[in-house]
Amino acid sequence: MEERSHLPVLVEEVIQYLDCRPDRIYVDGTVGGGGHSRKILERSSPTGRLIGLDWDEEAIERARKNLHSFEDRVTLSRENFRNLPTVLETLGIPAVDGIVLDLGVSTEQLESRERGFSFRWEAPLDMRMSQEIETTAQDLVGNLSPADLEALLREYGDERWARRIARNIVRRRQTAPIRTTGELVKAVEQSIPGPRGRIHPATRTFQALRIGVNQELDNLKAFLDASPDLLRSDGRLCIISYHSLEDRMVKNFFRQWTRAGRGEEKSFALLTPKPVCPGAEEVSRNPRARSAKLRAVQKN
Repeated sequence: MEERSHLPVLVEEVIQYLDCRPDRIYVDGTVGGGGHSRKILERSSPTGRLIGLDWDEEAIERARKNLHSFEDRVTLSRENFRNLPTVLETLGIPAVDGIVLDLGVSTEQLESRERGFSFRWEAPLDMRMSQEIETTAQDLVGNLSPADLEALLREYGDERWARRIARNIVRRRQTAPIRTTGELVKAVEQSIPGPRGRIHPATRTFQALRIGVNQELDNLKAFLDASPDLLRSDGRLCIISYHSLEDRMVKNFFRQWTRAGRGEEKSFALLTPKPVCPGAEEVSRNPRARSAKLRAVQKN
C-alpha cells in the first residue's frame, strides 16, 4: 500500500511551470515521499524520465515504494541536491528539461520523534536530515560560544531574543547538558518575556538550529551556482521555499540570471514576477503549506 501522509505543496503550480511533456528528463531534487515526482511522471507519460534525489535514506525508501508503478522511468539517488552535477555526470546526462526543489521539512521528518525536528514532543536533539552529517543540534547547543550561538539564532532564525536565549542556554549547560527538545524548549521559554504569541516561542530557535546542522543555505547556494549549466535550452527550474532567507537567495539568483548586460541577451526568463503562494483551500487542507513561496525561471 502506498503512503500518502505527506501532501506535496503547490503541486499543480509546479507541474504548470515545469511544462511536463513526454520524452523529457526531469529532476526532483527533494523527492521526499514522491508527491511532486508522481505528478511529473503522470504528466510526462509515457516516455518522460525522472531523477529523484534526497539526502534522507528513509525518504528514498518511501519514494521507491510510492513510485514503484513508474519504476522503469525513475532513477533514485540518496544525494543532496547540491551534488546534482555529479549525479547527472554519473548517469551520462549533460542537461535536463526541468528541476524542482521543495525546501521544506517533510511531514514524515517532523513526525519522526527520534529525529528531533519538532518541539512538540520530547526527543533527542538531533535534526540531521542525513545520518552522514556528523554534527547534531545537541552539538551546536552544547559547544557553540555565546556569541556564535547568538549569531546563529539571529541570522538563521531572525530571533529577536537571540542574545537572551543564547546566554540562557550557555548558563543552563554549565549545570547539565541540554540533550532533548524539551530541555531546549524550557531554555527558550525562560528567555522570552511577556505572553506567548501565535507562534510557539521555540519555533525560530528550532529553525535556526536545523538550518545550521544541515547547512541548508550553503547547499542551496551551491546548487544555484551550478544549476544554469544543468538545464537545456527552454529548461525550467522551480523552487519552493518556506522562509525569508531561502526565498531571498532564490529571488536574487533569479534576478541576476534574468538581467542582461549591455549588448547581451538574457540567459533566463522569469516565469513568476511575484512568488506564487498556496490558496486558502490548499492551506486549509495542508496548514504547513501556508508559508510556501514558489519561484520559477526558464533558460533561453
